[in-house]
Amino acid sequence: RLHQRGSVVYLRSTPEEVFRRLRYDRNRPLLQVADPLQRLKDLYAVRDPLYRETAHFVIETGRPSVAMLVNMIVMQLELAGVVAPGAAPPQR
Repeated sequence: RLHQRGSVVYLRSTPEEVFRRLRYDRNRPLLQVADPLQRLKDLYAVRDPLYRETAHFVIETGRPSVAMLVNMIVMQLELAGVVAPGAAPPQR
């Protein structure tokens, strides 16, 4: 339904990158296991194909700034004709 009703953007990160970001976060119940990196790899193996199937756009997150990610998303939406060029709000 998501794919049919709107434009879906999948912000893709590797399990290793997610682990780097969340390794000290104690508010993630799924990661409160002996090997959280392996849990992330297992979740990724199941979820990535579903996310790719649903998404219209896949953006590799890596380590760019939030502003750069926003620009990448807007550019993809503009190229696809989803939003008019320059329609995005100015960044602060």
